[in-house]
Amino acid sequence: MEMKPILGITMGDPFGNGPEISVRALADPAVYDRCRPLVVGDASSMEYAAKAAKKAVGVDVSIHPIKAVGEAQFQPGVIDVYDMGIVKPSDIPGDPADPKPFKLGATPLGGEAAFQYVKKVIELAMAGEVDATVTNALSKEAINMAGHHFSGHTEIYAHYTNTDKYTMMLAHEELRVVHVSTHVSLREACDRVKKARVLEVIRIANEGCKALGIEAPKVAVAGLNPHCGENGMFGREEIEEIQPAIDQAMAEGIIIPDKKPTPPDTVFSKALGGWYDIVVCMYHDQGHIPLKVKGFVYNKAEGHWDAVAGVNVTLGLPIIRASVDHGTGFGHAGSGGANALSLVNAMDYAIRMANAKKKN
Repeated sequence: MEMKPILGITMGDPFGNGPEISVRALADPAVYDRCRPLVVGDASSMEYAAKAAKKAVGVDVSIHPIKAVGEAQFQPGVIDVYDMGIVKPSDIPGDPADPKPFKLGATPLGGEAAFQYVKKVIELAMAGEVDATVTNALSKEAINMAGHHFSGHTEIYAHYTNTDKYTMMLAHEELRVVHVSTHVSLREACDRVKKARVLEVIRIANEGCKALGIEAPKVAVAGLNPHCGENGMFGREEIEEIQPAIDQAMAEGIIIPDKKPTPPDTVFSKALGGWYDIVVCMYHDQGHIPLKVKGFVYNKAEGHWDAVAGVNVTLGLPIIRASVDHGTGFGHAGSGGANALSLVNAMDYAIRMANAKKKN
């Protein structure tokens, strides 16, 4: 038990899908064979989610509120909740005996609660009380309504860990992508493709793969323009910014098999074929779209999602952070039937990184 990493799992927005997803994921006894999980959130929300999940899918777990990591039991069938006491039972607009979607959407209370859960789990990780952190979804709108002006988890983590050089990695199975820029306009994203930043992200991608136990990572660097600019006909970013970054990275010993920018319309197929361990993408949607096409599977005939898979990992931080790669599910949350696959995948990544960190 002492060798298993402790995972601090934020509950996410209390009026989103995070509570029920946490219940669904931690109801599996096999989780406790690989880690010691605890949820950072509100016991009131987790109690409701446990009752709703039991009604919806027959999950049977109990909630154990704690005020310190040392009070956790880490036993199957009992979910330890680091109880922040922010959301009261009277704040939850539902009846667990007859669960229905909340349909509250973004609220200041939900934003404040979700923000405080993240801040607390960062504090626990920085203090060495948990070995890795895993985050459920929060609403950017809600946290800003609560007065916390961040564009997402990544920026919160960077701020509270005093980290300047970081990037988002998305992963599904063996497909991994990192980004030169994320939450900015497409026009600004093009302006951010500069040698210094591209080189920085190549370095972080290389180290991120090593943190997963990949000894000699193979890195692909996507171009920005169609056909990588066709030697300057469609743009000069590949010539003036991306290629110089690749040359410098290879001089440092980083393995870039293509030795030049790879056309964005083929790089992901090649990555799926095993040519690369990770792809450096130039902007948000260039990386997000292929990951979600692969990981999100909708069953048209039955009218539901068969899979909502994928992991969001922040690389470059002094602590480990993995996250679900989906939103809060406002409008559907509260019924107890949310899909927990992405959270399970995020926990798997966090465990893998925590074990590799201990080994190293």
